[in-house]
Amino acid sequence: MTSTDATGTTPAATRHGYADLGRLMALMTGDEKHGPAATSTLDALWVLYDRVLRVSPETADAPERDRFLLSKGHGPMAYYAVLAAKGFFPVSLLPGFGSYDSPLGHHPDRTLVPGAEIGSGSLGHGLPLAVGTALGLRAQGLTDPAVWVLIGDAELDEGSNHEAIAYAGAAGLDRLRTLVIDNSSATHGWPGGIASRFEAAGWSAATVDGRDHEALYGAFTATRPGRPHAVVARVEPKSA
Repeated sequence: MTSTDATGTTPAATRHGYADLGRLMALMTGDEKHGPAATSTLDALWVLYDRVLRVSPETADAPERDRFLLSKGHGPMAYYAVLAAKGFFPVSLLPGFGSYDSPLGHHPDRTLVPGAEIGSGSLGHGLPLAVGTALGLRAQGLTDPAVWVLIGDAELDEGSNHEAIAYAGAAGLDRLRTLVIDNSSATHGWPGGIASRFEAAGWSAATVDGRDHEALYGAFTATRPGRPHAVVARVEPKSA
């Protein structure tokens, strides 16, 4: 069992790498109906936490940290595996996933899961919350932290997201980043693809292979001053 320090986090020397994520996810059993929703996010989440986000267990409450909001909260096994791998909470919590007395529910709860910025539930809330977070940081003069939000392509069926997209572009929220996991599950579509929807509202946007780590990293870091940025990660479901 992985040891923890006095704060309940995993010491850096015992943290895990990308190759461990499959084993960590396998520790979580129970209601598996959202397994594809989890595996579709795994690579993008890893690249974010391993190479992009400026947040760690030691800085999880620091005002200058980057914020990551998981709007696509159903099927959170990949998110939990990445947080555990990075030492936000002990690996020993993973086997209890979804049980009555476990902090790791079928949707993350920000009051129970170390490192979680929001509690998720109904789809369509995460991007508006991210817009509010970016505005709040700007109002406090905190212009360095980036605000990331991960949404699913089907969430773009919700009108709340389109209001958030339109507002963020007009307000020039250039510390806002939206990662769209596109596994072709949306009811509606847009001429030119999902990225075009963001670009029409004044965002910069890129579409990449959602399992290509270098392509993801390049898209995550290719932002334009004065504009919010969207990355559409195309993911084909893995066969059983």
